[in-house]
Amino acid sequence: MIQVLNSLPMYIICGLIILFVAAVCIIFMIRAYRAGKSIGMDEKVLKRAVTSSVTFSILPSVGILLGVIALSGSLGTPWPWLRLSVIGALHYETQVAQGAAEQVGLSSLSAAQMTPSAFTTIALLMSICIMWGMILSVLFNKAYLKRLGSGKKKDGTGAGEAADTVKDKKKQSFGDAAMIAMFIGLVSAYIGSYIGGFVSGKGRFTFRGDLTPIIVAAVAAAVMAVFTYLSEKKHMVWLESFSIAGSMLIGMLAAILFG
Repeated sequence: MIQVLNSLPMYIICGLIILFVAAVCIIFMIRAYRAGKSIGMDEKVLKRAVTSSVTFSILPSVGILLGVIALSGSLGTPWPWLRLSVIGALHYETQVAQGAAEQVGLSSLSAAQMTPSAFTTIALLMSICIMWGMILSVLFNKAYLKRLGSGKKKDGTGAGEAADTVKDKKKQSFGDAAMIAMFIGLVSAYIGSYIGGFVSGKGRFTFRGDLTPIIVAAVAAAVMAVFTYLSEKKHMVWLESFSIAGSMLIGMLAAILFG
């Protein structure tokens, strides 16, 4: 099965889609550069923005590469390459792939147990579950943007903007709280599963299970806390672009050392 997933037709199909998306990105980049020049932006500033964007995109993309490598052992290289190159996210892809594998009867996400029907189900779920951000943006983004700009007064005097700003902050605070709550729930679920597996490894009250996931999670969290402290308290904002990849790399190193 892994030979089929790494076959030339799979590379051609996934590669053509990735090339199309890359071409769209290049077109938008050129149009954005020309738009900047048309409104009078300094060409040096535009080139500096391009250079800095390229520089700060290299290391964070290491995390994406790690995700492709991690999933390629069970799903082949072309499919994870496609999913994580277009609109996927590492934590989403691995979570959905593992969940789908369990539902189709696989004990683990591995090439040895992979079947054509299992891969079809996994690939379908990985694609469908991520589509809703695009679909909802197409249907509701225009109305949402109008609401964001509705706080400005038509007379241009800016009167009443303070009250509108307070209302906007209240609306935004709910969105922020909901997003934070969602991530706390995800992290709690993962940490709970790690602790549960550790405690129930060999006995109800005897801690004899696998401690590696807990150690890795703690190390990665500590590294992320250091990145956050340096970027927010020490004003090293450029570290934000490296926090995810750095946490992943050091977490993987901890898994190797303590696994």
